[in-house]
Amino acid sequence: MAIRLLFSLALLLPALSGAQSTQLRVPATVDTLPNGLTLIVHEDHSVPRVVTNVWFRVGSGDEKPGRTGFAHLFEHLMFMGSENAPYPAFDKMLESAGAANNGSTTEDRTNYYEVGPSNSLPLMLWLEADRMGWMLPTMDSAKVDAQRDIVKNERRQSYENQPYGMAVDILAPALYPKDHPYSWPVIGSMADLSAASLEDVKNFFRQYYAPNNAAIVVTGAVNTDSVRRLVRQYFSAIPRGPAISRPTPRPFTVRDTAIVAEDRVQLPRIYLAWHTADANHKDSAPLDMLSYLLSGARNSRLTNTLVYQREIATSVNAFNDAKRLDGDFSIVATARPGQGLDSLQVAIDRELNRLATEGPTTRELDQAKNARESSFLNQLEFIQAKADQLNQYAYFQGTPDYFQKELDALRAVTADDIKRVINTYLKGPRVMLSIVPTERRDLAATRRIVQ
Repeated sequence: MAIRLLFSLALLLPALSGAQSTQLRVPATVDTLPNGLTLIVHEDHSVPRVVTNVWFRVGSGDEKPGRTGFAHLFEHLMFMGSENAPYPAFDKMLESAGAANNGSTTEDRTNYYEVGPSNSLPLMLWLEADRMGWMLPTMDSAKVDAQRDIVKNERRQSYENQPYGMAVDILAPALYPKDHPYSWPVIGSMADLSAASLEDVKNFFRQYYAPNNAAIVVTGAVNTDSVRRLVRQYFSAIPRGPAISRPTPRPFTVRDTAIVAEDRVQLPRIYLAWHTADANHKDSAPLDMLSYLLSGARNSRLTNTLVYQREIATSVNAFNDAKRLDGDFSIVATARPGQGLDSLQVAIDRELNRLATEGPTTRELDQAKNARESSFLNQLEFIQAKADQLNQYAYFQGTPDYFQKELDALRAVTADDIKRVINTYLKGPRVMLSIVPTERRDLAATRRIVQ
């Protein structure tokens, strides 16, 4: 189920090849209620639709060892009804108004959104207020047990019985120390889900599902003053929750690690993962650009070499995952039939070394920049994506007005930046996971360090 300000979209798009003087503006307003609730409103009258996007600033990274999976479990529980909208009234009332809703959980936040015609806004806000302020009295063991079983089944389907799904459980604790908040998967462990009591769940709600730990973005064909009045009307009576302390994780160094796991798969797959930098770090944009240079297009370095030229892989993908507290970079490649993972590993290392020494060509870097900029601007055509981005910027960067700064950072990436981030992060210790067919450990990659 399942992120970025306060501003009316005023876009004058410069040609991607040249002028960059036009400023990207997404006007918005920010208000804070006495109970700590943050309200961000962006008017967009291009279509008569509205989105409400609520971020509770709690994700799996706010959990504790032995009590994992609560944030994602609550994503499910929040749809189980509240005092004035008992289950299944929430969905039925929105559907009757022509609106839809959903939610998602990450390491850093849980979000809930509604999208529908602009005249459905009062209903959306009333429903969100009711489950924020009046859901806990309706919480009982039957609801917790029912949603716990659903989450367990989701875990079985998405991880335990999914080809290569075990990678999620293996990589996180290998890449982060056991006391780090990103060292377990978002969905949590089966044992922790089984151990969660009703009182554990209620305490989690009291701690994190309070207005002072939430931000609401309202985007669409709305009037800002009217939205303010509605939000004050529906949310002001909800009391502020306890202060939340989020300790900073201690510094750590990844150990060079090689892991082999057998699975019921036909083709072996290699995962290479490195510890990198958080979303606010200056290297976040170059790392994002590097992911495109490696696998973002048919002619990208790894895709072209492994999939089309040498035909040793069926697919290869590079990902930069810059989160609020930390970040990691990964490359995932699946071998063609008859290929072992050593050949893929050597080819990947060779391309990384070449790129670290020579840097990308001007044409490569221009293509990557144009593609990233186009994708960045295209999302602003959709009010739902825009609402989520406003919320992410407000939480991660401390201001929702961050669109232009992110765009500037992408545009400013140089060939030297690409060489630097490879040498800084991808030449150091890494986690290498080989998932191979049952009883075919001979297909696994051997342990080598990038030189």
